[in-house]
Amino acid sequence: MMYYPEPTVRPCATFDPNADAAVLRAAMKGFGTDEEKIINIVANRANFQRQAIINAFASQFGRDLLKDLKSELSGKLEDVVLGLMMKPEEYICKQLNKAMVGMGTDEEALIEILCSRTGEEMRVITKKYDEMYNKSLANHVGTETSGDFRELLTRICSNERANSGHVNGAQAKADAQRLYEAGEKKLGTDEAVFTKLFAQSSFEHLRLVFEEYKAVSGNTIEQALKHEMSGDLKKALGTIVEVAQSPPTYFARKLFKAMDGMGTDDKTLMRILISRCEFDLGNIKKEYEKLYNKTLLSAVKSDTSGDYKKILCALVGSA
Repeated sequence: MMYYPEPTVRPCATFDPNADAAVLRAAMKGFGTDEEKIINIVANRANFQRQAIINAFASQFGRDLLKDLKSELSGKLEDVVLGLMMKPEEYICKQLNKAMVGMGTDEEALIEILCSRTGEEMRVITKKYDEMYNKSLANHVGTETSGDFRELLTRICSNERANSGHVNGAQAKADAQRLYEAGEKKLGTDEAVFTKLFAQSSFEHLRLVFEEYKAVSGNTIEQALKHEMSGDLKKALGTIVEVAQSPPTYFARKLFKAMDGMGTDDKTLMRILISRCEFDLGNIKKEYEKLYNKTLLSAVKSDTSGDYKKILCALVGSA
């Protein structure tokens, strides 16, 4: 499914970094903090404009805007504001690092981030990760995961995925046959065939492979994965299938799951809204409404509160 990304946060047409820096300084100076003014600026500027505000703030006031924001804000509002102030690739690298350091590994976060990125996006992320943490992302992921799941993720982190748009019809037929022979056709599964193909092919090529798979096997690729795979590998391969078919649908489902039932998975909610608002959150909103018969905005409103709610709703946008 070809789609044209629709952001919900766009560059401000009347942008003046010095004026914005002055408003932010006034909002934090003296007794109390004017969170509303901070939200109005941070959630209504494109990332490159926020970077310009950081520089203007340093020039005008000789102060570090990020340090000031950190000392004036707290909780989930602080997390969202500081996340938005980072460059997109730095933000994603930080999320990956957080998913792996400390006790336990957040496999769900690793799957969501790594299995949904194109080859071009992964090359930017791996380069930045090396710069920020002085270690290769593939090596770090390799120490935190195991088995075929590790094989899949380290291949993705080694920048093996082909560039977007790389599609070969004859190859797709051959690849579908290989998957069938490695899985459903025989007793036991040759996971290596799946991990290699799913990590190396562009999403467009994989979409064609999955269409061909149905012709070869009679089953959908989803049915095959359900029978042949388990655990984190099954989740990761399933994510790649969903993203290959429609990234907005995949993220809409993730958002629904983050807000469904008792409690809210705020980490996932923030991560998706921050990382997609300047890319395709508009598409995700449409899919959300189509799938769940309610708007994403109404779901966010009913699941969050206070200034945290205000900033998330600003990112989602009313239109």
